[in-house]
Amino acid sequence: MSNLIRTRKPGHALQQPFYIDPEFFKVDMELIWYRDWLFVGHDCEVKKPGNYFTVQVGAYPVVVVRDREGRIRAFHNTCRHRGSRVCTSAKGGSARLVCPYHQWTYDLDGKLLFARQVADDFDPAAHSLKPVACESVGGYIFICLASEPADFAPFRQVMAPYFAPHRLTEAKIAHEETTIEKGNWKLVWENNRECYHCAANHPELCKTYSEAPTMTGVSGTDSDPEMVEHWTRCEAAGLPSRFNIDAAGQYRATRAPLLPGTESYTMTGKRAVRPNLSDQVNTDRIGSLMLFHYPTTWNHVMIDHAVTFRVIPISAEETALTTKWLVHKDAVEGVDYDLQELTHVWTATNHEDRRIVEENAFGIRSPAYEPGPYSQVHEGGTEQFVDWYVSFMASRLGGQKKPGLKDVA
Repeated sequence: MSNLIRTRKPGHALQQPFYIDPEFFKVDMELIWYRDWLFVGHDCEVKKPGNYFTVQVGAYPVVVVRDREGRIRAFHNTCRHRGSRVCTSAKGGSARLVCPYHQWTYDLDGKLLFARQVADDFDPAAHSLKPVACESVGGYIFICLASEPADFAPFRQVMAPYFAPHRLTEAKIAHEETTIEKGNWKLVWENNRECYHCAANHPELCKTYSEAPTMTGVSGTDSDPEMVEHWTRCEAAGLPSRFNIDAAGQYRATRAPLLPGTESYTMTGKRAVRPNLSDQVNTDRIGSLMLFHYPTTWNHVMIDHAVTFRVIPISAEETALTTKWLVHKDAVEGVDYDLQELTHVWTATNHEDRRIVEENAFGIRSPAYEPGPYSQVHEGGTEQFVDWYVSFMASRLGGQKKPGLKDVA
């Protein structure tokens, strides 16, 4: 891997092993997925003490739960007895976390409360659930599997002001679905980061979403008068909007206009939900607040609803994409919104993107595959993602401490 990174041709896609080789996939998992902050779900999914959801990141099962004091915590979902998963459902609610195997029982803060018929000198305090680093910002929950997580504060400082007015902590999930794409996780991201393909593949999305390179680009677009007018108008209404990207390129936030005359991702361009997403945001034509954070999430927040995306790798050639639609907590399906109307555009777009990613993966498996050049006009976002990945991996391959991994790489 190190040699292919060193010899990579700038402005071109990656070599074949990055997309199909199981050993390269293991290195991705070790150096990115097991070390970085990962978006896993929303605060509103664990509204009450005892509410939990589970997530599988590579080899690690994790449970996220709200404790009795209202704090959101994450634990390795592995019983301290013989290792069985403690929570086996995707989500649920419980006053205690009870392992179904032998009923070892944990409090919501992870402490072991009960283990029957164990030795007299057994120490419950030494057998709490193992914690996973967990942070919440703007209604989004992030975890980090590393024993020494990177500082979350710089990302929080960027994201929080953009998302605070939208009050996603108070929203509710109207619908969610998971799509399994038979392609490497990087192909899912590469496809997401450009709209070069949109006109020919996304008729539903193109009714409201501009194909302009500035929508997915990585520059401030200060020279675009439409974008500058949009930022100025939204910020006058108290909505942070200007383009803001991390120096290392791992995350970016900006607010962009939708096509003229449209205000939400629907087939008509009209809003899908009667109440605004947030009681605090009442300005017309706010467009879409867009955030990405590599490697797990991209997002769109409009006036009436939000759509969030979570990327989780399954194998070298399989990726799970989970999409959630968030609406005002008091919005009632069938009264305030029609679920099919709310979800149609992104359900169709996800299906179209799955096909695109799978065709891309199919072609890359060919011995004849050779990385080609990116469009300098339309694929700046894809190039930025690949450059981030390459730079990130190069620094970690050079600095990581596990000799076994380095041998693999």
